[in-house]
Amino acid sequence: MDLRRSQLHFILLLFTYYCSTHITAKGGNGITVQCLPDQAASLLQLKHAFHNPNLSSWQHGTDCCHWEGVGCDMASGQVITLDLSDRNLRSINGLSAALFHLTSLRNLSLSDNDFNQAILPSFGFERLTELLSLELSGTGLAGQIPIGIACLVKLLTLDFSGNSKWELGWEEEGELRGPTPFNLFPGRTRIPTDNYYHTPNMGMGLIIYFPSLISSQIPPRKFPCPIPQAAKHAVSNVSLSGAIPSRIENLTKLTFLDLSYNRLSGKIPKALFTLPSLQEVVLSSHELCGTLEDIPDPISSFLHDIDLSNNNLAGHIPKSFFELSRLQVLLLDSNHFEGTVELSLLWKLKALDSLSLSNNMLSVIDVEDGYPFSYPHNIRKLELACCNLTKIPIALRTKARCTLIRGRREYYLNLSRNKLSGHIPRSICTQQELEVLDLSYNNFGGRVPSCLIQSSSISILKLTDNHFRGKLPGNIVEGCMLQIIDLNSNRVEGKIPRSLSNCRSLEVLDIGRNQILDTFPSWLGKMSNLRILILRSNQLYGSIGGPAESDATSKHFSSLQIVDLTSNNFSGSLSLKWFDKLETMMVNSTGEGYALGLRGLYYQEILTFKGVDLTFTKILTTFKMIDFSNNAFDGPVPNSVGKLIALHGLNMSNNAFTGRIPSQLGDLVQLESLDLSRNKLSWEIPQDLTSLTYLAVLNLSSNNLTGMIPEGQQFSSFTNSSFEGNEGLSGRPLSKQCNSSGTGTLDSSVSSQDSVGTIVLFVLVGSGFGVGFAVAVVLSVIFQAKRWNCNRFRSTSK
Repeated sequence: MDLRRSQLHFILLLFTYYCSTHITAKGGNGITVQCLPDQAASLLQLKHAFHNPNLSSWQHGTDCCHWEGVGCDMASGQVITLDLSDRNLRSINGLSAALFHLTSLRNLSLSDNDFNQAILPSFGFERLTELLSLELSGTGLAGQIPIGIACLVKLLTLDFSGNSKWELGWEEEGELRGPTPFNLFPGRTRIPTDNYYHTPNMGMGLIIYFPSLISSQIPPRKFPCPIPQAAKHAVSNVSLSGAIPSRIENLTKLTFLDLSYNRLSGKIPKALFTLPSLQEVVLSSHELCGTLEDIPDPISSFLHDIDLSNNNLAGHIPKSFFELSRLQVLLLDSNHFEGTVELSLLWKLKALDSLSLSNNMLSVIDVEDGYPFSYPHNIRKLELACCNLTKIPIALRTKARCTLIRGRREYYLNLSRNKLSGHIPRSICTQQELEVLDLSYNNFGGRVPSCLIQSSSISILKLTDNHFRGKLPGNIVEGCMLQIIDLNSNRVEGKIPRSLSNCRSLEVLDIGRNQILDTFPSWLGKMSNLRILILRSNQLYGSIGGPAESDATSKHFSSLQIVDLTSNNFSGSLSLKWFDKLETMMVNSTGEGYALGLRGLYYQEILTFKGVDLTFTKILTTFKMIDFSNNAFDGPVPNSVGKLIALHGLNMSNNAFTGRIPSQLGDLVQLESLDLSRNKLSWEIPQDLTSLTYLAVLNLSSNNLTGMIPEGQQFSSFTNSSFEGNEGLSGRPLSKQCNSSGTGTLDSSVSSQDSVGTIVLFVLVGSGFGVGFAVAVVLSVIFQAKRWNCNRFRSTSK
């Protein structure tokens, strides 16, 4: 369904652009028509409203119809298309009024530029009466939606997504506070399902289509021109808050409602599911609570899509939801629903395409073997994680099921965190369109089926925390589509099959906490997409080597952002060239990045970060970490580690490293955690380390360091435990004591105060590392101040 919508959205935009710009600068007789002088002048005024704009072709005295991003009408020379999206433009004083002199505009896009939270002008848009498409997503514009947009009766596409400062919502009495899409564009006629496009998982916000005009069912506010009627109401990801108005029964022609990814609270009004024309409801990712009411006359209801996931809804799921004859999508995961759900009720829904009941307090009951039943032929996505299942549903175990999904675009199966055991049935392997398979946190045993590793369709394979044993399947052929392989916490043994190199799209390889007996898989270095390599807690041995001389110009782990080799038997010195090739760790990322995964199923991992084992429910592409701890590496710590300026965590503890701490580590400006403890490092601590202003955890204990401990910046917040066990060290904070013995450690367990700082930092990662670091530093200073006051200073001498 999403694919068809994407295609239609793309075709629509392409069509409007083509119609507007095809042979735009030539008349019907082939004579070139130049841009009108007043149009060029307005465009130049607009250009001057940006700070150092990269619009080199926009020059006075040239034909503006040939300027980049500009399209003109072929007969009149009027500017009808202006596309300045994603050009790194930065506004000085907001949106220039010169834009509204281009009254023939049909397509206008200023998306993904920086308007610095400027307020949109209240008036001006009403002059652009020819507009078909208006795209202002990701601009940082703020304020209310301009009421002049209500005049744009020809508008087909309106996109305000990715802007967090829109003033939208409801007043306390339940009246709509405007202007909002509800009173600018109230009501809609019924249109074919495929006549719109909206993807909440991609963060799309307000996208509205206007296929026809109908009479309003809500008395509109007094806006300055006639009110067009919206095709649908989609107001996602724009910071709406408060309760959904209880008086919504007058929205009798509303067919689509999307308020996802906001901050709504309270109960879902009973009247919502009684609206006679309603077809789709998307209220995911809020703080909605209470119970669901029965849907009256579900057989006659037009509802086909319901998404209430990621809320605080509780109680039993009304049986009427399982009687909606047109139901295609039912997403109720990540709530507090309880009771039992019989799959036989769901299998009666012949149109069912996607079902998710995961992460509630439900017990899903399947029909008994041999019991006659029918099941939906079109189901594509099935998520029953944490549903107390004790066996794989019979619909997935029968041979008949294998023919049901052929011809489908994809198939998504999540049965994680249940009580499933035994061998994985071979019928799972015969699902020819199976793209995502998550059977993690169960009790499956035996060997990992070779058909899963050798599949030509599976992109994500998650078998974490089961009882799989034996060797991994070999003979993986060309065409392997795997992007994520997660076999962490099993009993897999033997060697890592070299044929994994045929999985050229592989981004994550996690075979940690197994019994792999092998050398370091240097051959994985040529896999250009590999981002995460987890080999911890196995029986790997020998040197990790480095790129050969003949590979001096070739890529070697160039995309790697996390490498975890802790608790193996690796030995030998580390090559300077090994770190020289880690290109992704050498570049500071801009923005927050994205979470690794596919179609809402994110890769999760337990990593030792800041001295504690943390479960990362999402791994952002901006997060970089190296953990070589608990091995037998020796020799010096390579200076080239200092080139990895994007690192957030570096752990080389419990090895046999010798020599100085490289002063180049002071260049790791993003570093939050540095652990070089329990080695044989000597000489002084480099003063350069005081420049690491984001450093929240430092452990240099149990080495042979000497001299004075550097002072300033973060070093004033570290306690004895960061430096103890170095006979030749002196100076603060060795004089700080929080217990009579003056000793302490920073290991896999930390004090409750440190844990709080770590947890808060982890929670705030999504807000940007800078914020997280700042909060962690403040917490650390507060807690250390309490420790400081708990005892007197006591000087120590060795």
